Amino acid sequence: MDTAVTRTIGDGSLPGVEDPKTIAPRDARELSRQFFQRLTELEEGTHSYQYARNTLIEMNMSLVRFAAGRFRGRGDDMEDIVQTGMIGLIKAIDRFELAREVEFTSFALPYIVGEIKRFFRDTTWAVHVPRRLQELRVELAKAREELASRLDRDPTVAELATLMNLSEDEVVEAQIASNGYNSSSLDAALGGDGPEGGEAVLADFIGVEEEGLRLVEDFQSLAPLMAELSERDRQIIHLRFVEEATQAEIGEWLGCSQMHVSRLIKRIIVRLREGMLGELGCA
Repeated sequence: MDTAVTRTIGDGSLPGVEDPKTIAPRDARELSRQFFQRLTELEEGTHSYQYARNTLIEMNMSLVRFAAGRFRGRGDDMEDIVQTGMIGLIKAIDRFELAREVEFTSFALPYIVGEIKRFFRDTTWAVHVPRRLQELRVELAKAREELASRLDRDPTVAELATLMNLSEDEVVEAQIASNGYNSSSLDAALGGDGPEGGEAVLADFIGVEEEGLRLVEDFQSLAPLMAELSERDRQIIHLRFVEEATQAEIGEWLGCSQMHVSRLIKRIIVRLREGMLGELGCA
């Protein structure tokens, strides 16, 4: 780890990491603790805060690669799976608290795996396909990749059938079944004129789900909990999450430090979270 830490930044309390992506997992665990500690002390939006957050992301990319490896046999582009897992890693970093007294790896992996599973849930098998054909699709993808690398072109049905020891009809059936793996893009051109005068696309003819409807139930549960807060706590939540004021700006309004504001916000959120979970437990 000593060879990776080459300089310091800001007030000198953060170690500078030459190439965070090359940090060994064991060293990343120890360095991550230092960076998470400093995140609680730094003001959001500052150079030092962004440095700490970005370094945490890069240092822990090995977690994403580890999780993505579990889905290698699904026949999808690994790059897409890794990029999806990165979303989970970033969410975990933004929500992790040292006070939880758990290893970050244990906290982050469920977020990463959850995002990847959501990716498969949202993109896999738009229509029902027999399991035999689902499994055959994966074998077909592997065979096509192998032959394409050998032949330097797309293989024919006959060539795929020979390699897979199947009949040509079975290969064609698997190819047709693969069409059920992904639904059509909403940006797919349909021809003709769209509502704006341009080329019509599928999205022009599909209703839009109102995202706000999903929040109605949460708002109904949250409203009585918010009402139980003091006027000051409600104002803090309003400033932070509605007006998107920084912790430093809220501190100026309260006449206290940014660190104290951070502790106040965490206390309020914990109280609201416990109240919401209690509601779910009683439901």
